[in-house]
Amino acid sequence: MTTLLEVRALETFYGRSQALFGIDFEVRQGEVVGLMGRNGMGKTTTIRSIMGLTRSQRGQVLIGGAELQSQPTYEIARAGVAIVPEGRQVFRDLSVREHLLMVRTPRQHSGTKAWTLERVYELFPRLLERENNLGTQLSGGEQQMLAIGRALMTNPRLVLFDEATEGLAPLIRAEIWSAIRILKSQGISILLVDKNLPDVAALAERMLVMEKGRIVWSGASHVLCGDPQLQHRYLGV
Repeated sequence: MTTLLEVRALETFYGRSQALFGIDFEVRQGEVVGLMGRNGMGKTTTIRSIMGLTRSQRGQVLIGGAELQSQPTYEIARAGVAIVPEGRQVFRDLSVREHLLMVRTPRQHSGTKAWTLERVYELFPRLLERENNLGTQLSGGEQQMLAIGRALMTNPRLVLFDEATEGLAPLIRAEIWSAIRILKSQGISILLVDKNLPDVAALAERMLVMEKGRIVWSGASHVLCGDPQLQHRYLGV
């Protein structure tokens, strides 16, 4: 598979406090990679650094071989990267339809069918039912569906999921995992952060585990799932 995302020796600071220490990994075209670790280990900072929302001080982020580490977030989005952020971050005073249409971007990358309003509603019929509801009128699960739909309307090559199912009811979690499986089947590359190891491993070919701002383990998902000692050491399972 062709490498889509390359992260090389990435270092990010908050003031004088260093959060990432030389992060190195890649995500290949059409691949799902899980990013795991206990709370506070740098997963969200990694996602935000890739997206340019938190500026890294050293290292490289490349998409399709093009250097984006120094680019503003909107240029990273134009290069085909989308984020489903922790906390969903929907706008209080915009309707579902307005959320989706305001980020609508023509498909610029070959190999995938364009995402449209109709396709998002097909993926999440509940959003069609709530089309005219404001962000504040949606449940947590509906907001997460909207955050995913909003990301897809940019027609990305790579989607960064930060806490894909955090705080959601079991039935809604199942619906979100089903949607991510559909995205995988359609060839979208995914970097996936979530605390539920079995669900992440069911989707991800490979796992990365973070501890104190470093990648401390990487390998096949089935290896991590089959090693309770490894899980206890790095995930507290």
